[in-house]
Formats: sequence, structure tokens, C-alpha cells
Amino acid sequence: MRPGVRDGEREPEHPGHRGGDREHGGEPGGGAVPRRVLGHETLLVLGLSLGASGVSALISFAGALTRPGGLEDQAARLNGSHAPDRPWLDLAWQLFGIATALVPVLLVAHLLTREGAGGRGGPGLRGIGFDLRRPGFDLGWGAVVAAGIGGSGLLLYLGARASGLNLTVVPESLPDVWWKIPVLIASAIQNSVVEEVIVVGYLLRRLDGLGWSPVAALAASSLLRGSYHLYQGIGGFVGNVAMGVIFVLLYRRWGRVGPLVAAHALIDIVAFVGYALLAGRVDWLPTA
Repeated sequence: MRPGVRDGEREPEHPGHRGGDREHGGEPGGGAVPRRVLGHETLLVLGLSLGASGVSALISFAGALTRPGGLEDQAARLNGSHAPDRPWLDLAWQLFGIATALVPVLLVAHLLTREGAGGRGGPGLRGIGFDLRRPGFDLGWGAVVAAGIGGSGLLLYLGARASGLNLTVVPESLPDVWWKIPVLIASAIQNSVVEEVIVVGYLLRRLDGLGWSPVAALAASSLLRGSYHLYQGIGGFVGNVAMGVIFVLLYRRWGRVGPLVAAHALIDIVAFVGYALLAGRVDWLPTA
């Protein structure tokens, strides 16, 4: 926490919250990086991460729409096994997938560190509030946000599936081995870190620096979040766009992605582990 900022108060704006220099995107130290270069950088980061996932989800959704039968009769599977009969090999693949999925976050950390320590928000991921300076604030507000969004999200999913607008989401189909729950928790944390660091912290910082209006940046971030969940169906798209709007507004207020990472991780942990424990044991939870 910086001096003069009490827990629960909004931190001063950092460079990612301002429009910046019209030619150089507001980079500290005189704006050494032209806006055009920052624009290309942003497209490359998205192309290596969640932008590509959005295109993949769109193709997957098109395939589901054109396949015989309704969407509710098809399944969107997450956290599947890579070697069902070889648990140690399967574990190696699971850990490899989680680790490599975090590489774009390391790239973003490098690119933000390049901005130097001259910005008010600090260098690297600290500049977007992904650090350990305020753990109580991040975890506390993250739990509050997760409680509100998680429950409403589940109701939206069940309603969309019953209406034929969503596939049946299967959060996990791992074998019953000792590492199943730890891997599901690690996968949930990885998802939350990748999405909130890139789609909220990094993207908003870059769009602000490129001169986008706050409304346009909010729309871009929220629609991107919805796009890479489109493989789940219309319900997944709409629900995640709404979540994206809420998360952008909270980030603007707090100046930190920490609470958003915590909230997203808690939502996914409950979804993944809850499905593993309840699937086939309760009538209200759809299974494939």
C-alpha cells in the first residue's frame, strides 16, 4: 500500500487510467513508445492469448449451431483428461497446460515493466494492482464479488440451458486420482490470473493510453470476455459480458485487479470442485 492510501480507499490513478500523449500513448519518461507500436503490441498480446481464444470459441459455437440437435444436447467440456489410463502422464500434461497458459501473463508483466518506475502506478504488474500489497482488501472484496456473481451466474446458466440457448457445461471430467482437486484449483487460479490481468488490467491500460474513451474501453473488454466464452452458448456469452462490465467498473473504482482475480478464482473453484463433488448426486445439476 502506498503512503496516504487506507484500506478500502481508491488508489490514485496510474497511467493506465489516462488518455496519455496523443502521439506516444502516455508512456512514462517522455512517451518513448509510439501509439502505433502500442497498438500493434496489444493486438499481438491478444493474438497470443484470449483474442485467439475468442476466435476459437466463435468457430466452436458455429459448429455447435450447425450440428444436428439442440445446444442443450451438446456439451462444452473443461478440464478433461489427456491420458486417462496413465495418471502420472496425465498430471504432467495438466501441469504443463496450466504453466504454459500463464506465459502471456509473464509477457504482459515484461511489457508493463518496460514502462519503468516513473508511473504513479509503479512498474510491472504492480501498476495494475496485481501484487501482495493489500491482501485483505483483495481477498475480502473478492469474496463479496464472487458471492454476488457466482449465484446469479449459475441461475443464468440453468435458465439459458433450459431455454435451449446454452450447451451443457461440464467443468471437469478428470479421473478420480489424488491430484484431481489440486489440479482443478490450480486451473481455476490460472484462469483468473490470465483473464483479469490481460482483459482488465493490461487491456484497459493500453486502450486508455491509445486514447479510447472509458465507455469504448469498457465495451471492448467486456465483449472480449464474452467472446471467448461463446463456446458455451448464448448464455455463456451474455453472462460473461455482464461480468466484464461489472469487473471493469470495479477496476476503475479500485485501480486493482487483485480483488477481481480473487473473485474469479473463487467462482471457478466452486464451479470446478463443486461439479466434481455433486455431478450425478443432485437432480438440478445438468450432466452430459
